[in-house]
Amino acid sequence: MSGNGRRTTRSRTKFATDADGDDPLRNTKPNPKLRKDRNRAHNSIRIFDVNLKVMLGVSVFAFFVIFFLIRRLVNPAEEIRRPRVVTPFPAPKIMDLPQFQGEHRESLYWGTYRPHVYLGIRARTPRSLLAGLMWIGVKDGRYVMRHVCQDSDELSTYGWTHHNGRDFGHQILVDQDMTLATSFLKSKVDGSGYGGDWAVRIDVQSKQSERSEDMLRTAHIFFYMADEDGHALSLGRDNLDVHEGSLLASGSRIDVGGWQLHLKSMDDLEVHYSGFKTNHIHNLSELVQENLGAQARKYGRLQLSDTSDGSPNILVFQVSARIPFKTDIVFVSGTGLQSSGVEERVNSLTGTSLTGQLKEKQREFDTKFEKSFNLADKLDSESMIAGKAAIGNMLGGIGYFYGQSKISLPGNPNLGGLNNFISYWPAELYSTVPSRPFFPRGFLWDEGFHQLLIWHWDVHISLDIIGHWLDLMNIDGWIPREQILGAEAQSKVPEEFIPQHPTNGNPPTLFLALRDIVHSLKRNKFTSMESKEISSFLERAYVRLEAWFQWFNTTQSGKEMSSYYWHGRDVTTIRELNPKTLSSGLDDYPRASHPSDDERHLDLRCWMYLASDCMHSIAELLDKDTKPGKDYGATAKLLSDFQILNQMHLDDKYGAYFDFGNHTEKVRLHWKENMVGHNYATRELVREVLERPELRLVPHVGYVSLFPFMGRIIPPESWILEKQLDLISNQSILWTDYGLRSLSKTSSLYMKRNTEHDPPYWRGPIWMNMNYMILSALHHYSKEDGPYRDKARTIYVDLRGNLIRNVVRNYHQTGFLWEQYDQRKGKGKGARVFTGWTALVVLMMAEAYGES
Repeated sequence: MSGNGRRTTRSRTKFATDADGDDPLRNTKPNPKLRKDRNRAHNSIRIFDVNLKVMLGVSVFAFFVIFFLIRRLVNPAEEIRRPRVVTPFPAPKIMDLPQFQGEHRESLYWGTYRPHVYLGIRARTPRSLLAGLMWIGVKDGRYVMRHVCQDSDELSTYGWTHHNGRDFGHQILVDQDMTLATSFLKSKVDGSGYGGDWAVRIDVQSKQSERSEDMLRTAHIFFYMADEDGHALSLGRDNLDVHEGSLLASGSRIDVGGWQLHLKSMDDLEVHYSGFKTNHIHNLSELVQENLGAQARKYGRLQLSDTSDGSPNILVFQVSARIPFKTDIVFVSGTGLQSSGVEERVNSLTGTSLTGQLKEKQREFDTKFEKSFNLADKLDSESMIAGKAAIGNMLGGIGYFYGQSKISLPGNPNLGGLNNFISYWPAELYSTVPSRPFFPRGFLWDEGFHQLLIWHWDVHISLDIIGHWLDLMNIDGWIPREQILGAEAQSKVPEEFIPQHPTNGNPPTLFLALRDIVHSLKRNKFTSMESKEISSFLERAYVRLEAWFQWFNTTQSGKEMSSYYWHGRDVTTIRELNPKTLSSGLDDYPRASHPSDDERHLDLRCWMYLASDCMHSIAELLDKDTKPGKDYGATAKLLSDFQILNQMHLDDKYGAYFDFGNHTEKVRLHWKENMVGHNYATRELVREVLERPELRLVPHVGYVSLFPFMGRIIPPESWILEKQLDLISNQSILWTDYGLRSLSKTSSLYMKRNTEHDPPYWRGPIWMNMNYMILSALHHYSKEDGPYRDKARTIYVDLRGNLIRNVVRNYHQTGFLWEQYDQRKGKGKGARVFTGWTALVVLMMAEAYGES
């Protein structure tokens, strides 16, 4: 066990052996009397000889017995050090497939894989060279440093307007009256090292403003290189005059060979630097600010010190110039070779050459956007701009992370206090992120929705991401739902929220994307090479997908056959109005008031139907034999059995589907006073139950109620389908002019706080992932023969129009896509720069729903 100071059986055995070395008999002088008696005992030598043979045999036997016992004793100790929960799944890793090696791996080596900073570049390797951008902005008349994406910076807008996920991206950042346009371009030519070269263009402009004219006359930007391995970086020269030479820094690494960083500009720039030696790269902002502060106090100048620690692993370069100005920064690799042609490569990635390449890449992006989503003549110009920003931000938000998850072990008596966790094995993750400022890390249930969009753009990137996630599976088939890997990622999360709970899952949404990919494969939508690689991927992933399915099927199963419930709800809470169901992804959506193992959660049942149906499709595609207990077709048939579904979850009178559990509606939050000492009272908001709960359907209409509809389980001729359409289109229940609200206005918990500090989250606001799934089902039923086909079509057209219009309007008004949208006025709410599943608006525009 990592960090455990307790002795193991092995070490105790060693201590016993060490004691033999101090045996006092070894230093005793020979007794002369024994020599005299040797001849007298000569006749007994033969017998003693025989006894020696017997004793030798017994000793050998005893040695093996002791060795066996020690092995038996040591093995449990090793198991304690490495419990099952942190034991990797025993199968070949998906990312070891040949299709993810060679050219594919090298083509994705460098990228903007640090989504938590405004501009950050790294390689897909655990200990990488890092590069990034900082600048000094102005807020409330004061200078402030910008580096890490955070809402408190109050940037008017920022995000990628274009990004292809591979070798090009263009981003606009508007900070008060200053606008920075950052462009990223990769290049692989003869002479470059592994992964090739890359360039960054930073174009600084400003809006005229009397208030800030003096402060913004000169802008200060900072570009840095850092080596996570601690290798020393070399400064180009002490006097960094860009007119005398472009070299800023150089170094060498095993992966890329020799490398150099160059800066070129046609404008009049002033360059200063500072070098640091530190292992804490995620604290770089503070180091730079301390250096600037010391210089400002000493000399009254806002510039770096032009000094360096010995053997620095970080070099920061300050570029100061009058606005407007433009500068190109180039990284070239493989510079140790005589044939590397460094000067020629630097020239090809700067100036007019870079301008031409960036324009061509942008044209290619625009063409691919229209081709990938078949949007010709479908959208107006404003929708096209928002759609490109949505996919661009999704791809530009892909990150590479490396580290160890912390796994909570609340039941382990050997651990206690703040150290009540154990570390997962060191692992890498290539993943999209939901939100750069708020959630710059991987989330399992978000990822499936993200891949619905990305596979349409680049199926190779999509499979790469899904493969990384599946390789995080442990021996039990569990995948930690939130990935907080490495010091940079952990610095953004409060410590108490970092450990993951191995009893809790997350909706298996990766099956959404896999289902679409499999259906498209069967319809010959891919090239022959792509089809071959997808089949190879599925063949390797199949055993992991089976284990994942079985983990859900066993750990989340309910009392009744074919029933399931989300584990992890707090049965002891006294402060939550309705105990949250975090593992479902729907957090505070109303469930049974009193958590118990009698619960039946409708959404999880439908997720399991999706998973079993997808597994059945993959098994058919790969021609897998059906094994006992693994007949996914039979499981899918059972979970889609309309009669059983209705018996378990349908309210006949209301025509709606609900959860089942131990429930009462008579629960409220009220203020309770507690005396502290003799004269001081505190108040807290606590839960009060006014009647005994009983086993029943949980009468809250909302997203969960529509899961059988989203899963297309309801027959197109059923009267229950009409009831679902009525619930959807009723303005007093779910319908708004901006999308479908998450919880009915008629619910007793509609827009109610869950605790004093928890405002309503899934209790009214509009969420794009669920609206996409509902829209997809409407599209399906609008094409199915049945009495409600036309009604479904009318609702589909109106809902699609409302959703697209509102997201596009908010984007152009605020500059962002949002986590959720207000159900009253349609205003963006929650996290901004939320280009996770909100980017599904692109698929709504394209009417791409992956239907078979």
